[in-house]
Amino acid sequence: MPHLVWVRRDRLATVLDDDGKLYAAPDLIVEVLSPGTTNERRDREAKLKLYSSCGVQEYWIVSWQQRQIEVYRREQVTLRLVATLYEQDELASPLLSGFSCRVEQLFARIR
Repeated sequence: MPHLVWVRRDRLATVLDDDGKLYAAPDLIVEVLSPGTTNERRDREAKLKLYSSCGVQEYWIVSWQQRQIEVYRREQVTLRLVATLYEQDELASPLLSGFSCRVEQLFARIR
């Protein structure tokens, strides 16, 4: 299960059912890496493949240990790595109009 999902407002009615569950792919999924090789491999390989095949538009893999974010975006029929962002970089997305923040802000309270 992903840590965070986001769906555009204009798609919400077609994605979210009356029971409150998602029945279609969200636009954006954010996954925070869990410690351990098996967990990391699952997030970087199995989940990436699953989300790509389901139609997710963007997938962020957040490594709190390395203080970086990998950004995958849909290109044609698959999710491709478009950027690896470090603390000094700015996180933004064409999906989130008006949103941006420095990556270091996301890790400010993590030692």
